[in-house]
Amino acid sequence: MRFTVYTLFSSLIEPYLQEGLLGKALRNELLSVELRDLRRFAGNRTNRVDDAPYGGGAGMVMRVDVAGQAVAELAQDTPPPTETILLSPAGEPLTQRLVEHFANLPHLAMISGRYEGFDARVERLVTREVSIGDYVLMGGELPALVVLEATARLLPGVLGDADSHRQESFSSGLLDYPEYTRPPSYQGHDVPEVLLSGHHGNVEAWRRLQALRRTFERRPELLESAPLSDEERALVARWRAERGPTP
Repeated sequence: MRFTVYTLFSSLIEPYLQEGLLGKALRNELLSVELRDLRRFAGNRTNRVDDAPYGGGAGMVMRVDVAGQAVAELAQDTPPPTETILLSPAGEPLTQRLVEHFANLPHLAMISGRYEGFDARVERLVTREVSIGDYVLMGGELPALVVLEATARLLPGVLGDADSHRQESFSSGLLDYPEYTRPPSYQGHDVPEVLLSGHHGNVEAWRRLQALRRTFERRPELLESAPLSDEERALVARWRAERGPTP
């Protein structure tokens, strides 16, 4: 899979791409990442890509013609990107389902802004806007890396165990179950006995129950769309009844 990221600060992204499983996947050519400098489209001697907002106000806004030239350049790529994302706090939330969609694309492009963000007309030039959370950062480089890593880890060969991501939070529609490793006892807190039993069926049943309970307690809204059995839905209903009405 191919990623193209437009940014003003490639140097913020490059070091991250050298390390860990992502760096290994790049060296093994399981994916490719190309960083492109938005300042190439500035069209002035000072390489400025921003200007003051119409109507006044604090901060500077990145110009639509700069993003427009980036999108035009992408159209000349082989293959051109199936999706071109504008990273923005106003975008749709990044979810595991959306990441799984990206992982099936041959080429994904992202445009990361700075300052007060891009001129609103850029929204018409991209296929979608994506937000990584309800907070504001200094730029789109970190969101680009979040999208890139979340997507890359779903690509064949990137993770050591191809099945590991299917057992993690959100992939099953639930939060992940709690994990334990050595030592078996730490400051009075013991590893659950079932995990030491060697009985795979009991371990799997315990993990599923813990994932369901964690989701119920921490992210109950996920249960509305999670694929649950009739027995699990009855169990959740019983927990709700035991808990009583929420304040």
